[in-house]
Amino acid sequence: MTDTPETIPDKLPRVVIQADECKGCGRCVAACPKGCLALGRELNPRGFFYARVEHDGCVGCGACFYSCPEPYALSVLLPPAKAKGNAKT
Repeated sequence: MTDTPETIPDKLPRVVIQADECKGCGRCVAACPKGCLALGRELNPRGFFYARVEHDGCVGCGACFYSCPEPYALSVLLPPAKAKGNAKT
């Protein structure tokens, strides 16, 4: 099995946009507090300019995800939580 960018755990949060599902409404772009997203200049198969990740700096807040009206168009991948080890209670 070959690792793809979606299966390799990252150390930082990141946004994954499914270009075919995006309608280019720009809500995610407006909602991103870090300015990581922008509308692209290419058309998707449906004829819309789709959102793209333009800058690093995603903090994984999910504002883009919750503002997106299209199910499955956008997801936020968070890094796995670090194990606490032998935490005493």
